[in-house]
Amino acid sequence: MQTNNPSRSMIRLTRRGRLALIATGAVVAGTAVAVPLLILGDDGDSRPTTLVIPEGRRASQVYAAVDKALELPAGSTKKSLAKADLKLPGDADGNPEGYLFPATYPLKEKVTPEQLLALMVETANKKFNGAPIAAGAQRNAMNVYQAVTIASIVQAEASTKADMGKVARVIFNRLERGMPLQMDSTVDYALGRSAPGVKEEGIEVNSPYNSYARMGLPPTPIDNPGEEAMRAAITPTPGDWLYFITVKPGDTRFTADYNEHQSDVAEFNTWQEKEKQERKEKQAEPGEK
Repeated sequence: MQTNNPSRSMIRLTRRGRLALIATGAVVAGTAVAVPLLILGDDGDSRPTTLVIPEGRRASQVYAAVDKALELPAGSTKKSLAKADLKLPGDADGNPEGYLFPATYPLKEKVTPEQLLALMVETANKKFNGAPIAAGAQRNAMNVYQAVTIASIVQAEASTKADMGKVARVIFNRLERGMPLQMDSTVDYALGRSAPGVKEEGIEVNSPYNSYARMGLPPTPIDNPGEEAMRAAITPTPGDWLYFITVKPGDTRFTADYNEHQSDVAEFNTWQEKEKQERKEKQAEPGEK
């Protein structure tokens, strides 16, 4: 079993988000979208009646979504935090990241940003503080806030719902072995970057969210996870994995062996170069007449 920690210049734990961009040429799953989903009323009224917050959106993106839904000036919802009186855990220190639960929310007449945020946090507390989440967190020797933090990383890193439990296990295994998490998603959060993918200069960023340079969990969640990610965080799939990488779409590989992981990384790099070359060739083709 690989328990030592290779140098940061030698390893990327995951390149899932970057791979998704390469594979499709567009921002897809794993890249947070700041645009809310607004649903119009059945009577044909142009005013939206529902706001849908998808899993994995950051607090900053939820604020922007509420601003747009309520037709408020940019930044209004964030400013409303001071008077929102959100029922957050003490560990959050007033930061609602992780507790703006992804769900469908009604947009009633004269609803305020404070009311919407309070409803999101109330929904999160109902989901997180009851069984089985609270019991599952205790079973894994952590509190609920730590479980939400792990779930937020799982939400950002897992390519599919089926991989969530394995990603959670990698996090637990690394924490138990005193290894840094080395998750690209936490560095992207530190940099306020939506497009995933860490470069060397990103790894060196001085931030408590830099899980290449800092040990343990980041100080807060890095997004607002959904129920599947929360379940993965409290019931990680059994395994000894320490590394994972999505070699190509639909092919995420988990391993406990660093050399095997490096082989997977090399295969990913080969696939990546092939995709780049194919795109160049396609762009060089004369246009259809």
